[in-house]
Amino acid sequence: MLETNEFGAELQKWGFAFFSGVPCSLLKNLINYAINECEYVAAANEGDAVAIAAGAYLGGKKPVVLMQNSGLTNAVSPLVSLNYPFQIPVLGFVSLRGEPGVPDEPQHELMGQITTQLLDLMQVKWQYLSADMEEAKRQLRQANQCINGNQPFFFVVRKGVFSAEPLQRQATPARSNHSKTFKNREDQLPTRREALAVIHALKGSRTVLLATTGKTGRELYEIEDADNHLYMVGSMGCISSLGLGLALTRRDLDIVVIDGDGSLLMRMGSLATNGYYGPPNMLHILLDNNAHDSTGGQRTVSNQTDFAAIAAACSYETSAYVHSLKELEDAIKEWKQSRGLTFLHLRIAAGSSGQLSRPKTKPAEVKERLQRFVQTSS
Repeated sequence: MLETNEFGAELQKWGFAFFSGVPCSLLKNLINYAINECEYVAAANEGDAVAIAAGAYLGGKKPVVLMQNSGLTNAVSPLVSLNYPFQIPVLGFVSLRGEPGVPDEPQHELMGQITTQLLDLMQVKWQYLSADMEEAKRQLRQANQCINGNQPFFFVVRKGVFSAEPLQRQATPARSNHSKTFKNREDQLPTRREALAVIHALKGSRTVLLATTGKTGRELYEIEDADNHLYMVGSMGCISSLGLGLALTRRDLDIVVIDGDGSLLMRMGSLATNGYYGPPNMLHILLDNNAHDSTGGQRTVSNQTDFAAIAAACSYETSAYVHSLKELEDAIKEWKQSRGLTFLHLRIAAGSSGQLSRPKTKPAEVKERLQRFVQTSS
């Protein structure tokens, strides 16, 4: 059995002090250590945890994700379409519920059989974490080499590996919504490009623009391809979790998250996580065209969803429905002055230009230049 405090100290020695995850009984002692001794962000699901960790990595941290193997399937999308193309490494610990030959609940039986196969299919290097401390330290050195080579590495953790680590008293942040504005007039319905042009024009020298997957990133790229831009590919729904990880690690930068209705609906639990941690340097803008525009214009259910009310209920400090480009401009300027985690909901027209290009810069190159921007902005 590993002494959890000693193993945790070894993790910190290698620079792993930022954790995000979803609880599991097999990992509870390591999770308790992370909460007690490090920075820990409790995610709504395992995919969000991976995206939060990716954002923290862009901010200069060496992140760790913790999850039960049943939740590994929730993490597949960001692992294969965010971490892989952008070459963002993450150290993972995944429990082995349902290990063959070990009595467990029926819902874990199949997942226990295929956990390591899933990691192999995703080209994620992994090892069973040893219960011997000296061997575990050697494994950590190997894992760190993978991380330094921009490759994710996962430890598969069997039952009984970690010694008991009592959870210390957890402080609950007293966050609440201070300002909310809802729809009260007709919408202007500008194009996405017009809205992006306003957002882009108001960015400062210490602003990072994070654009969700699909046509949002492609249109921002056409407006300007810049070092402080990130164009999400794949990993739909993960953009605000990525923004949260970056905003928490680089509170001196302005992090502007540009989301879409289909994307936000896919992982709406992220709003609760964002509101709980409440980074004041994060602005979350939803451009809502009530459509999956990149895949043929199929309708979403956003026309029946009051996103501003949901964000307010999730403790975004400011939540506002904006009806026009002028209101969007005014709201961004106000956020730059007053700060506070802010959500803006703007309805836009469906559709985009027929000759919309795709970024010529590869995702890994986008990551590298954004890292340079973040580093030089210190």
